[in-house]
Amino acid sequence: MASEEFIPVGKISGAFGVRGWVKVYSFTEPRGNILEYSPLFLSRQGEWIEVEVSGGHLQGKGVVMGLANVTDRDQVQPLIGAELAIRKTQLEPADEDEFYWADLIGLSVENLEGEVLGKVDHLLETGANDVLVVKAEKQAERLIPFVVDDIVKLVDLDNKLIRVDWSKDY
Repeated sequence: MASEEFIPVGKISGAFGVRGWVKVYSFTEPRGNILEYSPLFLSRQGEWIEVEVSGGHLQGKGVVMGLANVTDRDQVQPLIGAELAIRKTQLEPADEDEFYWADLIGLSVENLEGEVLGKVDHLLETGANDVLVVKAEKQAERLIPFVVDDIVKLVDLDNKLIRVDWSKDY
């Protein structure tokens, strides 16, 4: 399967206990939502392998989960750092004027004057609003607040374009 069919939802960050459970840094909001996805896929040497979650819960600021056929701490060690993902088709369709971050990454960003500002490299969550991190060759990255109507005037997924009210000099 092509990697673009998958959306990262977390990363294995360590071992938990002696029975082969893993600590997971969840990318979902809220964090515990990662436990709602079935199946999950694990990245191993560039391939996505389906894994069965045998249990899990919130633990402090993180998530811990059991994976079928992983029964002791030694089996967890090679998994540390592996990404966990779901198929894009497992997501509910976004509402109008709502977008999944994964859909925005790689889109070209231009301002109202038609000047290309770069491409969306990733997004940041700041609390007040999300922020587009836009990179262009030989330029410092730009941080553009993702505020629909005020700053973000158009998101055109079909044409891979975001139009913003943002000066090239900012």
